[in-house]
Amino acid sequence: MAGGTREVLTLQLGHFAGFVGAHWWNQQDAALCAPTDAREPPGELCPDVLYRAGRTAHGQETYTPRLILMDLKGSLSSLKQEGGLYGDRQLDAAIAWQGKLTTHKEELYPQNPYLRDLLSAEGVLSSDGIWRVKPIPNGKGPPPLPAAIAPRPLIPTESSIRVWSDFLRVHLHPRSICMIQKYNHDGEAGRLEAFGQGESVLKEPRYLEELEDRLHFYMEECDYLQGFQILCDLHNGFSGVGAKATELLQDEYSGRGIITWGLLPGPYSLGEPQKNIYRLLNTAFGLVHMSAHSSLVCPLSLGGSLGLRREPPVTFPHLHYDATLPFHCAAILATALDTVTVPYRLRSSPVSMVHLADMLNSSGKKVVTAAATIPFPLVPGQSLPDALVQLGGATAWTPLSACGDPSGTCFAQSVVLRGLDKACHTSRLAPGTRLPSPLHACDTGEDVLAQYLQQQQPGVRSSTHLLLAPCKVVPPYPCLFSPSLSRHGPPFCPPTAVESIPVLGALCSSSTSGRALGDLARELGKLDVRRWASFMDAGVEQGDVEEALQELGSLAQCYQGGDGLAD
Repeated sequence: MAGGTREVLTLQLGHFAGFVGAHWWNQQDAALCAPTDAREPPGELCPDVLYRAGRTAHGQETYTPRLILMDLKGSLSSLKQEGGLYGDRQLDAAIAWQGKLTTHKEELYPQNPYLRDLLSAEGVLSSDGIWRVKPIPNGKGPPPLPAAIAPRPLIPTESSIRVWSDFLRVHLHPRSICMIQKYNHDGEAGRLEAFGQGESVLKEPRYLEELEDRLHFYMEECDYLQGFQILCDLHNGFSGVGAKATELLQDEYSGRGIITWGLLPGPYSLGEPQKNIYRLLNTAFGLVHMSAHSSLVCPLSLGGSLGLRREPPVTFPHLHYDATLPFHCAAILATALDTVTVPYRLRSSPVSMVHLADMLNSSGKKVVTAAATIPFPLVPGQSLPDALVQLGGATAWTPLSACGDPSGTCFAQSVVLRGLDKACHTSRLAPGTRLPSPLHACDTGEDVLAQYLQQQQPGVRSSTHLLLAPCKVVPPYPCLFSPSLSRHGPPFCPPTAVESIPVLGALCSSSTSGRALGDLARELGKLDVRRWASFMDAGVEQGDVEEALQELGSLAQCYQGGDGLAD
C-alpha cells in the first residue's frame, strides 16, 4: 500500500444500504478500470483509501474493498458469503472426523444472467474450484478490452434485480460479508423491523464478536486509518444495528472520524400504516443514537419527508427514474455519495474525515443535508461561469436528505464539482468583451466556484473542490438519463450511451436540518406508542421514547438562528 494513504473502512448495514453500496463499489471499480486519456488524468482520487491489496493462498493478487457488510438470511442470492476469490472456506477446511459423513446441500439460487455474462468476460473458474481473474494491468482493475473486440455493454433489466448482489460486479474479501441468520430477508415472518431488534443483534456475543473480529482484521493492516464511513438503513431494524455499531466504534477507536449515511428508500406506501409508523420510529431513534456516536450524520433519500407527511419524490431535469425501484434510487444516491465523499479520498491535499466533520458540525450540528445536480448541465460551448449564472441560486441543487424546503440558513458547506474539462473552467470571452457577471472575471475554476457560492450565500464558510475526473455510470448503472445526454454527460448533444457524467454535490449544515428534526419530534410526540406494542416489545420502553423526543428537540435547537425556527 502506498505510503501516506489515509485508509477508510466502510460498513454497510442493511439491504437498501446494500443497493447503494453495490452501485458505489461498481462506480469505484469502473474508475479503476477506465483507460486513462487526456480528459481523465489519473491520480486525483486515491483508490487505496477504500481498497486493500491482498493475495490468495494460491498466490493470486487481489484488490478488494475494505468493507464489512451485514444483511439478513436470504439476501445474497447466488453470491457466496465468502466471496469467489479465495475459494470455499467450508470445502477447504480440513475435516478431522474419520467416521461416516453425510452432506446436505441447499438448492442454489440461479445466478443473474447479467453476472453470468460479466464473470465469463473477467475470468475463469479453474479445475480446482478457484476463481482466477484474467491478468490485471498495473495490478488494479480488470483488463480493458481493445475497442475492436469489446463486447456490447451488459445492462441488467429491472425485472432481473431482486437483491443488491444481483448487480454487484466487484469481488469481495471473505471477511466482508456478515450474515444475520436469525432474521429473514424474504417473507412476512422473522423480519428485522424494529430498532430494538437491531440493537439486540449486536448485544449477542456471536454477532458482536464476529463484527469485532472483522474490524480488528482490517485495522491491523492499516498504516493510518482516518475513520469509518457507515451506510445504514434508517427505516428498519438496521437503525438499531447502526446505533450499536457506531457506539462500538466510538468506544474502541476514539479520535477516528465516523461519518454515517442514513439511507431511506423511496416514498411511503399509503396502504401500509404499520410499516410507515415503524419507519418513523426507526428513523427518529436511529438519528438520535447515531448522531450521538458519529462525527457527522447525513440522511440520504429521494423522498420528500423524514416523517409521515407524504411528499412526492424529488425530480431531476435530466433524469427519469422510478422512485419505487431501489435499483434506481440507490444509483442516484450512490452517485451523490461518490461526489460528496471526494474531500477525504483525494490523493493530493486530502481533507480528513475528522476535519470535514469539524467544519460542518460546529455547536452540535451533527446532522447535515446533502444536495446534488445530477448531471451538471454544461451545454457544449459554455464555460463554467456561463453554466452557474444560468443555474441561479437554490434551484441549482436537488435536495437528497428528505428534509423539505432547502431554503434555510446555511452555516457551513462542502461543495464538489467534478467532470468538467479544464478548458471550460473559466470564461472564454474575447479580451475587451463586457463581462456578463463577476464569475467571468475569475482566473481559475476554483475561484469561479468559490465566488458563485459567496454570491449565493454571503458569509457562509465553504470548502470547495474541483475535479477533472467525472463520475462513472457504465452498466450495470441503470439507464436513467435524458436522451439529450451525450456519451460523457453534457446535455443537448446527439443521444448515445452515457458512460460518465459531471456532478455538482454538496454537504450542508443548515437550519433545514433543524426544521426536519423538529418536525420529526412533533410527529413522534403525537404518536400513541402504546398502540404499537410490537415495536415496544422488541426492546424499547416508554422512557426511551421520551428520551428520544428530548434528544431530537436538543438537536433541533442547535440549528436555531435567524430564520425563525419553530420550538
